Amino acid sequence: MARPIKETPILYGEDARRFEARMKERRRISPEERAEMNTIYKTIMATANF
Repeated sequence: MARPIKETPILYGEDARRFEARMKERRRISPEERAEMNTIYKTIMATANF
């Protein structure tokens, strides 16, 4: 049987500032990474039975 999910802790102080800064920065991905992600996505969607 599955265990219940614990509550997410509230961040304070430096941890909260670091978390917020990381959420604001955008991660750039290269065109090669994007192409690889698209091929994986298309493969998964082709095998899924929806």
